Amino acid sequence: MKDLYSRSCLLCLLLILVAGTSRAQNRTTSHQTENVILITLDGVRWQEVFAGADSTLLFDPVYSPDTADARRKFWARTPTERRKRLMPFFWNILVTQGQLYGNRLKDSKVNVSNPYWFSYPGYNEILAGYADERINSNDKKNNPNTTVLEFLNQQPGLKGKVAVFSSWNVIEAAVNEERSGIYANSALEPIAPVRSETDSLLNHMMKNIESDFAGVRPDFLTYYAALNYLKRQQPRALFISFDETDDLAHAGRYADHLRMLQTLDRLMGDLWTTLQQLPQYRNKTSLLITTDHGRGHTPKARWKDHGTKTPDSYQMWLAALGPDTPPTGEQSGGPVLFQNQIAATLARLMGYEFRCEHPVGPPIPAVLKP
Repeated sequence: MKDLYSRSCLLCLLLILVAGTSRAQNRTTSHQTENVILITLDGVRWQEVFAGADSTLLFDPVYSPDTADARRKFWARTPTERRKRLMPFFWNILVTQGQLYGNRLKDSKVNVSNPYWFSYPGYNEILAGYADERINSNDKKNNPNTTVLEFLNQQPGLKGKVAVFSSWNVIEAAVNEERSGIYANSALEPIAPVRSETDSLLNHMMKNIESDFAGVRPDFLTYYAALNYLKRQQPRALFISFDETDDLAHAGRYADHLRMLQTLDRLMGDLWTTLQQLPQYRNKTSLLITTDHGRGHTPKARWKDHGTKTPDSYQMWLAALGPDTPPTGEQSGGPVLFQNQIAATLARLMGYEFRCEHPVGPPIPAVLKP
């Protein structure tokens, strides 16, 4: 009887251990994201993302001086054809494997919740998950709010594994590089320390290439600096912030704006391909891609602008791609999403609940597997 009792206890213990192991394995296999890359395309409208080139701007020589060349590169008969021509990575890869929100023609809406509708307030809202009315200019002042990047950098095992590369120099203030200790490289700031010939080459290029816009470096340099850092340092959380799309729009250069957007789509495709070739990132990395604000659409001159005096420039969009995001593609209907939800969504993809000294918008449930 005693032996039978002992055997029963041993069997129960084994069942408990097996069940515990099974649950641990289920947690491991059900949540695969170990790295997150946040990408922002400054001032890119949802209209171009979902419908491609706008004929009223593309065929106007004021905005597209070489209208014949612009037509050849960007025009097609239907919005579906035009958007694929403009952003082939988005529409051939991202939408088939991930999610894309913000097509208001299909009643999918993403809005900023800050009251200003321009860049720094938008970047604070994206990063801090909080619309702070104190951030009401684009002045390069350190962000008083804890961002999701600073929060992640404080977590065990992530210290020093969070990095930022940006074309616009204000982004290093938005992430508060001084307080957070996050490595942030922006504008024409040299890469330091120099660890390779590639670092030296990038620094040489940044020193000798003059930007068209003050406080901004060419986006392709930002991309290759970030890519080089990713391959060498293997960050767990990386923020890449592109800027030239907004500057070209403010300058009224619509065809050039489209060329830059097409280039950024190509670079994002290159990044995704690279991630799948690196063991540290393959099938373990999620992308969140978005914008800081929208811009005007009618009359035509309003397209150059945004802010509260420009109707509808609170309208934005959001893309998600990765192993923990169901591949439901282009969204229709659903609840209105807000810019302040991106930070908590990023943290949740990494397996964390983003909490700090200020309120934080909730994560977007549909972006994450149940």
